[in-house]
Amino acid sequence: MTESSATSSSWPAWAVPFAAAAVAVVVWLVGAASDVNLEARLGTDVQAVSVVAAAVAALAAGFAGWGARALIARVVRRGDEVVWFVLCGAVLLASMVGALAGTTPGAVSTLVSMHVAVGAVIALGLRAARNS
Repeated sequence: MTESSATSSSWPAWAVPFAAAAVAVVVWLVGAASDVNLEARLGTDVQAVSVVAAAVAALAAGFAGWGARALIARVVRRGDEVVWFVLCGAVLLASMVGALAGTTPGAVSTLVSMHVAVGAVIALGLRAARNS
């Protein structure tokens, strides 16, 4: 069985979480440069979203995604890409709960942008990455 060029890539899967973290940092920096105070409500508390927290969360999501993608590829014989994208969509929707907890409209839009950007890097990057 040969892989088509549309689903193969020259980058390894382990690089995707680092790319996701870099994207999170870029979005965070754009928000900070726009004078957005990145804070989110956690119950009755308000917590600042630091650049380190954004990068670590993106790394964790990327490595968890890598494991899930490898498991799906191993367990699902046909349609593994569909299963992968459905899982990615469900996780992205669930993550929006946190993103929508921003304390200002600017914080909400920056956090939503960050979640979508990181999710896209993980979903598309792990779809196309080599498992090495």
